[in-house]
Amino acid sequence: MADADTQMLIADMAARARTASRRLAAMNSDAKHRALLAAAAAIRDASDAIVAANAEDMAAAEASGLSGALLDRLRLDAGRVEATAAGVEAVARLDDPVGKLIERVERPNGLVLTRVRIPIGVIGIIYESRPNVTADAGALCAMSGNAAILRGGSEAIRSNRAIHAALAKGLEAGGMPVDAVQLVSVTDRAAVGAMLTAEGAIDMVVPRGGKGLVARVQAEARVPVLAHLDGLNHTYIDRAADPAMARDLALNAKMRRTGICGATETLLIDRGFADPAPVLVALADAGCELRGDAEVRAIEPRVVASSAEDWDTEYLDAILSVKLVDGAADAMAHIAAHGSHHTDAIVTEDASTAERFLAEVDSAIVMWNASTQFADGGEFGLGAEIGISTGRLHARGPVALEGLTTYKWVVRGTGQARP
Repeated sequence: MADADTQMLIADMAARARTASRRLAAMNSDAKHRALLAAAAAIRDASDAIVAANAEDMAAAEASGLSGALLDRLRLDAGRVEATAAGVEAVARLDDPVGKLIERVERPNGLVLTRVRIPIGVIGIIYESRPNVTADAGALCAMSGNAAILRGGSEAIRSNRAIHAALAKGLEAGGMPVDAVQLVSVTDRAAVGAMLTAEGAIDMVVPRGGKGLVARVQAEARVPVLAHLDGLNHTYIDRAADPAMARDLALNAKMRRTGICGATETLLIDRGFADPAPVLVALADAGCELRGDAEVRAIEPRVVASSAEDWDTEYLDAILSVKLVDGAADAMAHIAAHGSHHTDAIVTEDASTAERFLAEVDSAIVMWNASTQFADGGEFGLGAEIGISTGRLHARGPVALEGLTTYKWVVRGTGQARP
């Protein structure tokens, strides 16, 4: 498509989304609940078609040399389709934030002021690889009263179309407007640019993908952006850590699923920790490539030499940087210099050290004696997430229903005129 045609396509989708958003904002919680349950059922019914479409995407992606981590994100099977449908059901069961009272104030002149949650309006989601985002993002936007315009990556176009077709069929059958969740059907990169510059038509853009995508969105956007940057996550093993716990958490934080944004990418170990060798052995035995300096290589011979770039790399693979540090202060200084404000964890039995770490590390999620792989909206009880925001404004950490709302002031008077 020519750029002008793409601009017209996005403008038309945004206009229809705006109309749908007004209907969505007026729907009550029960109606939205029923529509999402119908959407989940439709996704289950379409499982075979979705898996077949994904097989075509996988074949094309493998032929193009897509990395193992991205192939894992792209892959769907019957189990993952079921998990996608269950995720939509989980969103349907969540408390509806729309209309929720945030605060109530009665002024001396008798005016009653309330602040209540309302939908943002029209939200654009730009994402890569993971086709389940089509359902997750669509469900979250619909339940929070927002219309969604989804633009997935070209590598998942068939999968996204199949999931969207089922989702839209179920939502419409459940009483939602047909334009509540729309999928950009073209893979032209100009569509991304058109969404980013749709001031007044799209109210917020959420990018979900690699550094290149997020950087482009932040550079070109003329609409507000809810950004999800790299998951340069750290696990710090303090000198007061339980050795067995430290080994198990380091192994899980890195190797449970290496391709997700909650995976640990750098392991920091206090030089005062009793015995780091079992931790490194467990990781190496599990197939993890360890990178470190001569001091770390002296502990475990399978460690390969690290470079300066390793401390700033989100591997999304079975690769882990390892560094010895002089206590929590040194660990926190490293995190401040190299982290992405996503998720960072401390393993220790010293409560005062843990509380200092939790208070001083400036990340959206900080953890004590837990795997960074818990950095997930579902694990936080939020249902599916639209992303993990690493910024400071509006929403931070896993963004689910409440993060997709704003608020307005409602003022009730009895004839008061300002003197």
